[in-house]
Amino acid sequence: MKALLTFSFAFAMYSANAQRISADTIVLSKGTLIVQPINHASVVLTAAGKTIYVDPVGGATKYQGLAAPDIILVTDIHGDHFDPATLQAIRKSGTVLVVPQAVADKLADADKTGVLILHNGDTKDVSGIGVAAIPMYNLPASATDPRHPKGRGNGYVLSAGGKKIYLSGDTQGIPEMRALTGIDVAFVCMNLPYTMDVYEAADAVLAFKPRIVYPYHYRGQGGFSDVSAFKAKVEAGNKGIEVRLRNWYAG
Repeated sequence: MKALLTFSFAFAMYSANAQRISADTIVLSKGTLIVQPINHASVVLTAAGKTIYVDPVGGATKYQGLAAPDIILVTDIHGDHFDPATLQAIRKSGTVLVVPQAVADKLADADKTGVLILHNGDTKDVSGIGVAAIPMYNLPASATDPRHPKGRGNGYVLSAGGKKIYLSGDTQGIPEMRALTGIDVAFVCMNLPYTMDVYEAADAVLAFKPRIVYPYHYRGQGGFSDVSAFKAKVEAGNKGIEVRLRNWYAG
């Protein structure tokens, strides 16, 4: 059976921008997916002729030299995902900003043009890219601090180039993640106490079986999560899943 997904990639070497590691190029059945890690939860994807920024924060300089976004996805209200100043600096005329309601509520009125609000379970075609809003949540830190309550934020599944790309946002290994099917490329968080540990993340990945998975969003209160342990657990459980380790904190 012919492989449905082939790929090539550049190892984590510094690009012309000394603060940015080089991008990966994944060959899809229709075109290519370019994955440009930025930092923590921020990543720039290029697929089906569109440039997609995910949780862009940290100022416009982090995105110098990259194409302006056709689509921006924001997962949640916290500052490592939602930065109004960065959004203002990088948006171009015609950029579609896809957000959950909680993020839209925090936007200034002047920034609400071109905003598409998606709730968990919604699916829309956005500039030719299928965008499905997926639940993302975890247990509250306390009764008065629901860190990521169900329904507030969105993970996303993108359909582009005949393939599916999953972005977890801040979540535990919830049933909705474990039930995903047909995911070709996944970005999965793992940082305590905000999301989950590497073992819960690996167990969830083994359940939904993406073809390629990137651990991202892996800096927590105690420092960096052991992504090598995540890789070892996933590969021991299913050698058909490729785990790609990239330095999301190079810059």
